[in-house]
Amino acid sequence: METDPPQPVEVVDPEVRAYVYSLVTALGGTAGDEFGRYVPGDDALGCLSDLRKWLRFYDHKLNRLDVARCLAERQLVNGDLVPIMCLYADADPSDKHKARIMLACLELLVPLTWPVEIHSQMTVNHHRHTPYLQFAQVEYKRGILGCTDTPILRAIIRVGLPSMAVPRSERSSKDEGIIRIMLYFFRNIAITTPPNVPADGDDDKATRSATINAFQEQDVFALLLTMCSTMGEDFIYEDVILLEILFHLVKGVDVKQLFKHSTRDGTAKTNELQDLLQKESQLDREYAKTAPTRHGRFGTMIWVKRDDEKLSTVSGQDVMKGERAAFLKMDQSKKWNKPRIKREVVDPSSNNFNLKVTLTQSAAKHLRTFVEEFLDSGFNPLFTHLRKAIQREAERVTDSTSRHFWYVISWCLEAERARREHQKEARRRSKGTSREIEPDSFSLVAGVLNQETFVALNSYMQHSMDYKDWQDLTAGMKCFTQILLTVQEMAVSPLDEDQEIAENIQSRIFYEETTHEKVLFILRNYKDQGFWYLDACTELAHVFLRMLEQYSKQNVDMQIRSRRRARRKKTRKADSNQDDGDEDGANDSENEDIAAANRTAVERSFDFKRFSARFCTQKSVDTFIALTNYYRELDSEQLKRAHRFFYRVAFKQEMSVLLFRVDIISLFFKMIKGPEGLDPSKAIFKEWEELIRQIFKKLVRKLQQRPELIVEMLFSKINATVFYLEYGYEKQTLSSESRPAAELEIKPGSASTLDEKIHIVVTALLRAGKQELVKWLCQVLDSAASERLSWEMEAEARAASSTEERTERSLAPSIAVVAADDACRTAMFRNAQLRLLMKISGLECLGEDVHGASWIISSSVPSSTLRETHDLIKKHCDNPAEDIDGVDPRDLLRRKRTTDSETSRHEGTEHVDFGSGSEGEEDGILFPPNLPERLKALRALKQKRRKRRKDGDEDDDDGPDEELLEARRRARERNALARQRKIKSDLYVHASDDESDADADVEFFAQEETRRQAQARRVHEALQTDALEEIASNKQQNVGAGRKRKAKPILDSDDEESEDSQPKRQRGNPAIESDSDDALMVGLESTSPRHSQTPPTSADNDFGLDKSPSPAFPFSVGVDKMMAKLQDLTSSNKGERQGDDDHDDSDDGPATGTTRRRRAMAGFVIDSDSE
Repeated sequence: METDPPQPVEVVDPEVRAYVYSLVTALGGTAGDEFGRYVPGDDALGCLSDLRKWLRFYDHKLNRLDVARCLAERQLVNGDLVPIMCLYADADPSDKHKARIMLACLELLVPLTWPVEIHSQMTVNHHRHTPYLQFAQVEYKRGILGCTDTPILRAIIRVGLPSMAVPRSERSSKDEGIIRIMLYFFRNIAITTPPNVPADGDDDKATRSATINAFQEQDVFALLLTMCSTMGEDFIYEDVILLEILFHLVKGVDVKQLFKHSTRDGTAKTNELQDLLQKESQLDREYAKTAPTRHGRFGTMIWVKRDDEKLSTVSGQDVMKGERAAFLKMDQSKKWNKPRIKREVVDPSSNNFNLKVTLTQSAAKHLRTFVEEFLDSGFNPLFTHLRKAIQREAERVTDSTSRHFWYVISWCLEAERARREHQKEARRRSKGTSREIEPDSFSLVAGVLNQETFVALNSYMQHSMDYKDWQDLTAGMKCFTQILLTVQEMAVSPLDEDQEIAENIQSRIFYEETTHEKVLFILRNYKDQGFWYLDACTELAHVFLRMLEQYSKQNVDMQIRSRRRARRKKTRKADSNQDDGDEDGANDSENEDIAAANRTAVERSFDFKRFSARFCTQKSVDTFIALTNYYRELDSEQLKRAHRFFYRVAFKQEMSVLLFRVDIISLFFKMIKGPEGLDPSKAIFKEWEELIRQIFKKLVRKLQQRPELIVEMLFSKINATVFYLEYGYEKQTLSSESRPAAELEIKPGSASTLDEKIHIVVTALLRAGKQELVKWLCQVLDSAASERLSWEMEAEARAASSTEERTERSLAPSIAVVAADDACRTAMFRNAQLRLLMKISGLECLGEDVHGASWIISSSVPSSTLRETHDLIKKHCDNPAEDIDGVDPRDLLRRKRTTDSETSRHEGTEHVDFGSGSEGEEDGILFPPNLPERLKALRALKQKRRKRRKDGDEDDDDGPDEELLEARRRARERNALARQRKIKSDLYVHASDDESDADADVEFFAQEETRRQAQARRVHEALQTDALEEIASNKQQNVGAGRKRKAKPILDSDDEESEDSQPKRQRGNPAIESDSDDALMVGLESTSPRHSQTPPTSADNDFGLDKSPSPAFPFSVGVDKMMAKLQDLTSSNKGERQGDDDHDDSDDGPATGTTRRRRAMAGFVIDSDSE
């Protein structure tokens, strides 16, 4: 059976194809002469216009690509349009006919070279024609850029120059259209490089390098620089098109390679070649381990015994190398059909800016020159104008404009930093041979380092996160990272102006807590967004955390603005000035009993350690582990980024438990020990090896401490598990429901009387819809007033009828406050306004302030006060007011400041100097005023009375007004405050100051030594005289009685004169001190602790302080009593040894007493800094 030959499928309507072919034929062709020049047809201009109409009305209106397919098949661009433009490129501008033909050719080239977009609404016709048209557009580009006779791009610039020369105020819409068409053509030429079309090599005319070289040679770069530098002045609507041209020129270009020093190009290429050869040799070695050989045996099969005594069969010659190789073979044979998520089709030519592009040497040089000139002249005007257009959502702004905007900014900022590094290296190489050049300022890129740009970037990133536009978010993250790195370089700039700007920018960026939360959210919520998104988010987190740590160290008192949710049951009522209809409609929505979440901004101190702990979570670790899985493809910077993060988690934050998971441990082991591990020749290898070794040591120690970690290594760790594995017990938390409401107070100056205070609080409660609570409190006060009044009347009657003597009046019993129901009991604990009203009314909380605590009315509140308070609350409850003097009563309440409670909590240590952390700020009143002397106080009081009496006599009837009196009062307060600040605490640090003064100490001790020696001589002479007389008179007394008489006078003297013998430690009275020292010198053979300047220690107990049954021996014992005791000692009939023993025993009392007394006298000095 014979089959019919396949019939060709008509992809285009034959009638349409015939019309289009006829127009192309009539357009012109090559002449029949020997030169073969192109000759336009007689009606070439009409043919060009008809072709443009076919494209517009057939393809664009009907959403088809048939006409473009026909023109591509007939090779209209390379066969007709390019020769016509070459023919009329050098024509006189005054020749209108040729100028119109050139413009018609340009109007055809733009739609034919317009990139074919791949989108979700593509029809069968689009899928049929798109591959062919993509290939045709590459051929168009090759023909346009490869025309050697006439530069086509320069000819097209000549078409648009007349319109550009017209001032902007005088340009017509046609002129603006010509300029835009010219720029669109350059945009199409830059974008036409489909990656799936094979290139012929470096000399191919469709590559990025060829485009850059053509733009440089045919003055397209000069045109772009002119328009960018005058953006906003001479050009308004061309900013978006210029941005697209820049985006498609620089996307994927490595900035570091672009600005690499020319003298190091050879060395760099050599190093790159060595790296490639080393990778190739490593791959060969890995392959040679398992590669088949000519002597290899086939059919090898072994049994592997597993831990559960089961056998597994593994085939292959390589499994005989060892047990590890056998298990690895088993792992490689496992397959998992992981479910694939259907992803949106993305056009790589226009949206993917992550694919790396390699430029030729000439193209890199031309692009570097253009970028440097653009940064110097056109960066700020273009991007400032673009930001304003994007913010106001101009019509020319497309969906991809924002993505291009932020990516080009990030690329240019990185280029600016690379250029500065390149210039520094060049200056370092030419140091001594050229004159010194002042460093450049960062004002060249200041147009994107202002607050408006930061706000726009934050909103763009938030929008991308909300709508899951990961490519847009990647561009935003790259821009944010480059801004941070640029600011970091500005901070170390030699120019003071740059340093100030960098400090201001960092304070603005780090001040907003929403920025911190955004970086955290991005890092934690990575999930299959691709490698480039992963690289961008980890780089942002790394740079942000490092800069924030450095900034927080420099600014210890750093504050951030935190936005928290404040929930309210009802919103405020509508303004009374609104119309009735509007008020009813507003009240319907405002009176709903739904909690409205409002954002309230508060400032709080920033703790970097607490914030960095939020980065150390399991999700953040998983994100960096996903990056580390690509360790064989990562460069040194990316590996260092992951290494620093894991070091922070394991050692800085002590959260190494998060890394103790089987897959993570396996990855770390594989990176170091292999197979297919990290390249040992890399510089970062040793750092990774040491880090992983320390992590494994931590793992072994933790397994010994927590054996349950063996099971937890199979799973990710939640916060509770991490805390338990770290500390061995579960974390104890308190619910927020167990805390009472915040204590409120009325703002100072808002109310002075009880009526005004109750008015404010009652009105606030009524505005909040708590009328039932106010009525309940009224009932409680009414009942309490009646009960308290009856008790008072009964007490008075009992006192009047009693005939006995009046005793002390008994107090009234406290009255318990009983809640109406559970809701009321909860409000007594959680409603801050109700608690404030209860305290104003005299109610007190009994015991601990917890839910269900008892409230009472104390005995000190009389019935009259309770009745007055009840009447005031009832009055304001029955006659509620909308506001108070035009102010919402809720705005007159605030949280009570806790400074008083803080002060009372530390009353015991308020006079102890723990050091000042105020960095030189004024601390206010440090000490209370010194106590005035009695005589001075009496004199001051008399003088004040005389002055007041004199002023009263001299004053007339018209005294000073209230304003003058108030001014005088404030002046007195200021003077008193100034005097108190000057007080240096004569009461509390007088002795310490004296002892700490070295010169005064020397003088004081010298005087004391003189007095001591003089008194010792007098005592010695008196002892010699009286001792002989006393011995002669008491010769008949026995030893025992002498001892008893010896002990009693000591005790008696202690008891009798302990009150009078208290010394005063003031240098103004040296006589008392000399007496004390004289007595001390008689009782002690060695010098006192004061003379030796030895502080008292715990060794005082060695002298029997705690064992002595008698009080400490006083310092003020008279010399006569001491002489009497010594006479008793000498009158004993014992031998010399017994006399010596008695003398030693007598010394024990004074020695102990002096030491104890020294500590008692130094009551304010014993805890001084000198000890």
